Amino acid sequence: MMAAKDAPPLPVRRTLRKLGSDIRDARRRRRIPAALMAQRLSVSRTTLHKVERGDPTVAVGTVASALFVLGLDARLADLADVRFDPAGLALDEERLPKRIRTRKAT
Repeated sequence: MMAAKDAPPLPVRRTLRKLGSDIRDARRRRRIPAALMAQRLSVSRTTLHKVERGDPTVAVGTVASALFVLGLDARLADLADVRFDPAGLALDEERLPKRIRTRKAT
């Protein structure tokens, strides 16, 4: 178990729980038994249950593999894509020069 001081912030824990729940629901909709899913992921059933509970100690590679097995990995590469980062884009825009001056010919 993770110590309270090492636990991620509450919004992160909620997001991980939702992701885990979504993975579990997708597995069930596809009628994939937990034992077969764990075998496809090359993990134990205990680890699969941790993934499906949204346990923050599970490696991100294991979660990504679960999404791949379920055919849900296409959007994974876009999670931190700069095109979908409004805060980063706004900061870049603030750094744009206010004026651009041309050099005088000497």
